[in-house]
Amino acid sequence: MMRIGIDIMGSDFAPEIPVQGVLLAQKELDTSLIEMVLFGKADLIKSALLKEGGNPDDFEIVDCSEVVEMKDSPLKALREKRNSSISIGFGMLVEKKIDGFAGAGNTGAMMAGAMLSVKNVPGVIRPCVISFKPKENGECNVLLDVGSNADCKPDVMYQFGTLGSLYSHHILKVDNPRIGLLNLGKEKGKGNLLTQATFELMEGSKDFNFIGNVEGNNIFDDDTDVIVTDGFTGNVVLKSMERIYGLLKKRGFVDDFIQKLDYQSFGGSPILGVNSPVVVGHGSSTPEAIKNMIKLTQSMIEADLCGKTREAFN
Repeated sequence: MMRIGIDIMGSDFAPEIPVQGVLLAQKELDTSLIEMVLFGKADLIKSALLKEGGNPDDFEIVDCSEVVEMKDSPLKALREKRNSSISIGFGMLVEKKIDGFAGAGNTGAMMAGAMLSVKNVPGVIRPCVISFKPKENGECNVLLDVGSNADCKPDVMYQFGTLGSLYSHHILKVDNPRIGLLNLGKEKGKGNLLTQATFELMEGSKDFNFIGNVEGNNIFDDDTDVIVTDGFTGNVVLKSMERIYGLLKKRGFVDDFIQKLDYQSFGGSPILGVNSPVVVGHGSSTPEAIKNMIKLTQSMIEADLCGKTREAFN
């Protein structure tokens, strides 16, 4: 039985929206094979489930008396709020009482919890958070890092290429994923000191299929399957795309491609390079996004992505 943990208190609209998302996921998951374990204040979770027509007996509910708020300092909150849904959730993940953990709460706390609890895969210097950018052909590019590592060194960027390649191959089923380095020009030698040094490391790599530099105006093309950048740049790209989607939607310019710019289409951002599946959702996630976040976690568990990562870095 696969067990997926969900932080019900981790949302701008907890517990109602996460509970609605869980109930949407329940309709699409094979509940004879998958159990959802809900972390948070038990009385609030049960009340929300009943209000939405759900049955609390369909889930394991782990009572957590504290909540890590969005405004909380991540490390301080994890140290001081040991009875929070995030802390207890990660504790059960370490003890293998759940197979994966997802939440749309404090991103910093989720990242810190992953690194301090389940820890990095041996050999991984820095875990990273990924996002997805649609291609015009209907597929998607994996973009990493998108915020967890604002300052990077070339060897860290090189490992992002490996992590992104593993995700693209094992989760998105891309054969021999093409890895591009986000840069301000396609020619070798372009960019700043970081991208120049990273290019030198990636060129001729036997760990992944490096195809060279890719410019910002090509991230929606089918030239790459994975785009590597530092967390600072990746986060700027991510937030820009979110704003562009909002403006286009406001003006009525939305089609199937534009709709995929919406984070809800994918549900969340996996944390790669740690020993267990962890997915972070947007704080303002809708029920649909929460459902997709849960299914994203399911896909990582089923593919044994963390096990594949350990093999690759061994």
